[in-house]
Amino acid sequence: MIRIGVDFGGTKIEAAALDAEGRFQARVRARSPGDYAASLEIVGDLVARAEREAGVTGASIGVGIPGSPSPATGLIRNANTTHLNDKPLQADLERTLGRPVRLANDANCFALSEATDGAGADFEVVFAVIVGTGCGAGLTVNRRVLEGRNGIAGEWGHTPLPWPRPGELPGPGCFCGRRNCLEQWISGPGFASDHGTGEDALAIAAAALTGDGRAKASLARYKDRLARGLAAVSDIIDPDVIVLGGGMSNVAALYDGLTEAIGAYVFSDVYTTPVRKAAHGDSSGVRGAAWLWPLDAQKLERGP
Repeated sequence: MIRIGVDFGGTKIEAAALDAEGRFQARVRARSPGDYAASLEIVGDLVARAEREAGVTGASIGVGIPGSPSPATGLIRNANTTHLNDKPLQADLERTLGRPVRLANDANCFALSEATDGAGADFEVVFAVIVGTGCGAGLTVNRRVLEGRNGIAGEWGHTPLPWPRPGELPGPGCFCGRRNCLEQWISGPGFASDHGTGEDALAIAAAALTGDGRAKASLARYKDRLARGLAAVSDIIDPDVIVLGGGMSNVAALYDGLTEAIGAYVFSDVYTTPVRKAAHGDSSGVRGAAWLWPLDAQKLERGP
């Protein structure tokens, strides 16, 4: 049984066909056209190509997007791929593809991928974080995404930095209109901005490993802010595992002592939650979109 996932990235749209064991049977992509109608056409073409390569027809379709559909209107909101905003994307995709489509935030897809057969597969409650050009997160319980009543569960990047130091206030402004959002501190660009030399995040992290004093101090501040943010989440949901993805997850030094750093802020006498790097890396978005259709649900809704 084949499921197809579609991932709306910032610069590309990708479709991939997965078999029941999570193995890729096809993987195709195209540049994002930056236009809504053209994006629908590209998705239709990519799905058709993925089905041909996988040797199937009528596969289930799951789609991950940078944003989410409003429970009130069904229109897309909060997408930094702005041509998706205020559009009935799910309805239009279903019309384009001629079948039901499941739609979810891309961070939720990432979480679902890692909870299904990735770094969180052995755990019940998984909090999965993307720290890259932005900052997002998803929460799964028993390999099911929790979206919440208002469809905003996991919008961790737009909560404020906990326990701010005097030098961190009032905090940088965020595109959402507020100040001091976590995204402005623990995304890659946030880390680079705090360091203040114009270098990119991974170059600064690499310099820290060579003993550069300023870079080491910047990385220590970053790690402390990440720990504070994860401690606030842990105080609320106490996940079984935390999974990191995105560009900053590739900084190996982050994982050394991170559980202990989080525990220093958690309201508990014990904190043993492991922090793991995502197993599927950049593939988790498209994989998680495909996994929006579990095998049992696919059989139920599409018939034998």
